[in-house]
Amino acid sequence: MLTPTRSLTLHAESGKELPRVDAFESLYHLGCRPRHGEVVMIAGRSGTQKSGLALFWVAQMNLPTLYFSADMSAFTASSRLASMATGDTTEMVEAGMAAGGRYRETYLNALRDSRITFSFGSPITWRAVDEELEAYVELWDAYPAVIVMDNLMDFDGAESDYTEQMAVMSGVTELARATGATVIVLHHASDKSWEAKSDPWAPPSRDQVKGGLSEKPELSLSVALDPTSMEFKIAVIKQRMGPCDPTAKRYATLRCHPEYTRFTKVEPRVAPLPQAAPRQWSPLDALKQ
Repeated sequence: MLTPTRSLTLHAESGKELPRVDAFESLYHLGCRPRHGEVVMIAGRSGTQKSGLALFWVAQMNLPTLYFSADMSAFTASSRLASMATGDTTEMVEAGMAAGGRYRETYLNALRDSRITFSFGSPITWRAVDEELEAYVELWDAYPAVIVMDNLMDFDGAESDYTEQMAVMSGVTELARATGATVIVLHHASDKSWEAKSDPWAPPSRDQVKGGLSEKPELSLSVALDPTSMEFKIAVIKQRMGPCDPTAKRYATLRCHPEYTRFTKVEPRVAPLPQAAPRQWSPLDALKQ
């Protein structure tokens, strides 16, 4: 049992804000403050670069990270990281690794400083999570600062069972409390709602997140990708310690570069200066000649 003062003293470090990412400047302007030790959900419809965003985020923060991936293959995840580090497309990374020699060495060297450890396998089981955490602590003598679960519906038994999904979220919350890690959970929003059909490139509102599970984490982000402009939109639909908009009408806009697994700031559009109207001829012009 802890008094409020002892609790605040013991957990002050875990509540610190996560390192900021330059590309997320517009998201921070919305008042979004992701913190150490929180459960964070990234929710979106299918094909909206949720995994790409999570991978980019943890790579840019450069914190010790344990990434559970049931959605990406080992080669896809590692080639995305190499692409992000070198500025080459994922196709170039694939070709370079196949060519071998100095090309292969370049990409391997680009990943040497990465602090991300992967665990691949589907479905994700709590036994696998426990074993991977034990191995991580054995190797580094510390828990990871960030744990990514990609994604919630890939947990064993949670594909369509709401009760099991709730149990997973409870387990994720307990995991964050026990380890002090920020746990990022990826989850799906409905593709069959009226909003998904009428405005598919807008971030889904809180009530469109499957199972209503966006209400469980301290921070829930709703994402959408416009494939025509590659604008990536992020709305804060739940934030326990800051402003949020459950309707997702207020959102930050980034530029998505999926071939590089990168996100960049959208430069403000500057309207062109108005052009002066052409001057009409006057009889006085003839006198000046």
